[in-house]
Amino acid sequence: MAERTEIVCICGSARFLDEMQAANRELTLAGVIVVAPGVFPRAGDHEADGLISDEQKAALGALHMRKIDLADRVLVVNPGGYIGESTSREIAYARAAGKPISFTDPA
Repeated sequence: MAERTEIVCICGSARFLDEMQAANRELTLAGVIVVAPGVFPRAGDHEADGLISDEQKAALGALHMRKIDLADRVLVVNPGGYIGESTSREIAYARAAGKPISFTDPA
């Protein structure tokens, strides 16, 4: 019987969308199942279409915790070592769940 495919959850600030997409591509091409944050413009951002409310942002945050639950490990995309408030919460949640965590840059 084949070994189960590894699942990795990507965490990081929405400002690093390009870097998260690059990590997703690299992992996917290596045969890993990747779950990543949904990143959408928020109300008040410069883009007018597809804005999400604060309530939707909170729901997306809770959904991302469920993605961490599904994952075998977490990869934090943190160029320059930056870790924001939401990502800090995700790291704490993953640690409490006993998930291995790695970082793209030293934290």
